[in-house]
Amino acid sequence: MVVDTGSSLTWLQCSPCVVSCHRQAGPLYNPRASTTYAAVPCSAPQCGELQAATLNPSACSASGVCIYQATYGDSSFSLGYLSRDTVSFGSGRFPGFYYGCGQDNEGLFGRSAGLIGLARNKLSLLYQLAPSLGDSFSYCLPTSASPGYLSIGSYTPAEYSYTPMVSSSLDASLYFVSLASMSVAGSPLAVSPSEYGSLATIIDSGTVITRLPTAVYTALSKALGAAMGGAPRAPAYSILDTCFKGQVSKLRVPAVDMAFAGGATLKLAPGNVLIDVDESTTCLAFAATDSTAIIGNTQQQTFSVVYDVAQSRIGFAAGGCS
Repeated sequence: MVVDTGSSLTWLQCSPCVVSCHRQAGPLYNPRASTTYAAVPCSAPQCGELQAATLNPSACSASGVCIYQATYGDSSFSLGYLSRDTVSFGSGRFPGFYYGCGQDNEGLFGRSAGLIGLARNKLSLLYQLAPSLGDSFSYCLPTSASPGYLSIGSYTPAEYSYTPMVSSSLDASLYFVSLASMSVAGSPLAVSPSEYGSLATIIDSGTVITRLPTAVYTALSKALGAAMGGAPRAPAYSILDTCFKGQVSKLRVPAVDMAFAGGATLKLAPGNVLIDVDESTTCLAFAATDSTAIIGNTQQQTFSVVYDVAQSRIGFAAGGCS
């Protein structure tokens, strides 16, 4: 399952997959094999919550079943039936869990079975399990060489350094933070400190590439290029315009630090800074934006990240997947 802090509705691919299902690693979920499964009627209040959870209105099938549609920034989407079932998480079983049973799921989901929505909405996994497990969650996003995890509830506070969650009028369901500064090879970027706060900043496990305010990104690109010395440059790749010939494992990549309000810092490893786009090209895994800044999942990989909603803070710990 894809872990997504930028969306609320959890969904998974379900047989008979009436329209289309992407190829997934394991078998499709068969709701007919579950004695606790129930399709949610259009009259249920949870059907009315879909507008807030997905930013799309619900629909109603000919048989009166609530239909959801979840769409994402890269044009991927899932369409299916709002459903209720017992979910097992860790050693616990939680009846009456609301989720989407996807019948048309198309886009860039890899071989995942679906998506776990962790934003702050009544239909999110966190909101539904918090009364039993607590109002916090943590994860470590894996790489190809390391496993990952998702945990709901208690964690060890002393392991993390924290930054406060920031309120924003843009979307109350998302998690906002304040990026304070960045450095390359120990030297702060040549940019006014006010530029870091020029845009609201979301931390989002479902976005791959981090977006920075244009002035900050320009300074980062220039500093990284200088610190990479004689590394041969490569043409731009899609939105990634700072690229080098070779693969990240073969290049000498300078240390890049991202410091947040409150003192929390992500000390990025080479694989958090550059991303291989093909066998002969690697690119800076950041891009410029003039809208909302986003801390994406490439920079979060191998860190343990905790979202303590009860105390309105986000914490980082290095080596979290080990």
